[in-house]
Amino acid sequence: MSQTVIQDPSAAIDIKVDVELRNVFKVFNGDTAVRGIDISICQGEFFSILGPSGCGKTTTLRLIAGFEEPTGGEILIRGKSVAHVPPYLRPVNTVFQSYALFNHMTVLDNIAFGLRIKRLGKAEIQQRVSEALRLVKMESFARRFPSQLSGGQQQRVALARALVNRPAVVLLDEPLGALDLKLRKEMQVELSNLHQTLGVTFIMVTHDQEEALSLSDRIAVMHEGRIEQIGTPSDIYENPQTPFVADFIGDTNLFQGYVEASDPAALQITTDKGLKMVVQPQETWNGATSQPVVVSVRPEKIQVSLNELDNQPNCYSGRLKHVMYLGTHVHYLVELSSGDCLTVLQPNRAESLPALHTPIHVYWSATDCLALTA
Repeated sequence: MSQTVIQDPSAAIDIKVDVELRNVFKVFNGDTAVRGIDISICQGEFFSILGPSGCGKTTTLRLIAGFEEPTGGEILIRGKSVAHVPPYLRPVNTVFQSYALFNHMTVLDNIAFGLRIKRLGKAEIQQRVSEALRLVKMESFARRFPSQLSGGQQQRVALARALVNRPAVVLLDEPLGALDLKLRKEMQVELSNLHQTLGVTFIMVTHDQEEALSLSDRIAVMHEGRIEQIGTPSDIYENPQTPFVADFIGDTNLFQGYVEASDPAALQITTDKGLKMVVQPQETWNGATSQPVVVSVRPEKIQVSLNELDNQPNCYSGRLKHVMYLGTHVHYLVELSSGDCLTVLQPNRAESLPALHTPIHVYWSATDCLALTA
């Protein structure tokens, strides 16, 4: 599949750029991990780099931090190139998934460590450590050791240690990945509040789509070392620009097909299994008739009916193959007459659920699906 790089034009307009990557490559022993990426991250932004394992997102973060040197391209922080600048001289601090705390030091000493290395005065160190502890709500734990803390508390200490140096940019490498689900949700709220309080630029690497969508001002989706799309969470979810982004961000149903006819109002698409679909083209659509496409339909956009509908575009018959009750929602798996299987997500309306193998009809409007260049 060809790779399409979509750049967010808003990044070029904002002159207050904290971090900029220009055509950056990274090669390890002949294997290209990062393939010519361009990113501009604005001052005070919460920016996430999202993608599956092995896509190059952590390598990108390490390049910004200075733990790796780019094979090609340029990295700028606050307008200045950081080529050959070691990590400890860059105005950034990194929070790791493993926390990387010193187990033989107290919470206070862990946070103060970097300031002591810089030989700051005792009074200033005390003041800045106290501020950092207050920010992460850990004042009463200053004399404890990491082994006496929960995972969430250790993560707060790691954040405080990064913030105490007052960096221009905080780098977060899967910061909540080691926490259980409930605690991760709580820490997401705290991380968001902390970012809003400080106004410092946060750059987070994660493979968790929900985490990126809930926390970020903008997201860069990476795949095989390239940037597939950069945009706001709503842009990424509602208007994915490639089949990979549509499939990776949330759940979706994908249909391979080709454009049979087109006009400014609608695309007539025939899928590989013979389904006839009507899709409203996006503003950026510039495809041609007979062009291969992938149609994406989100599960929550699909409606279900036990009765056949007349004059309804994108309406297909099938049988109910599986029903899963999720409390707030009901998840359906529908096998169409064409052989395609669709996932459908509907709000729970406290109605009795249909039995398996019940004949059923699914439908959606032309505005509730997207045609993406294959």
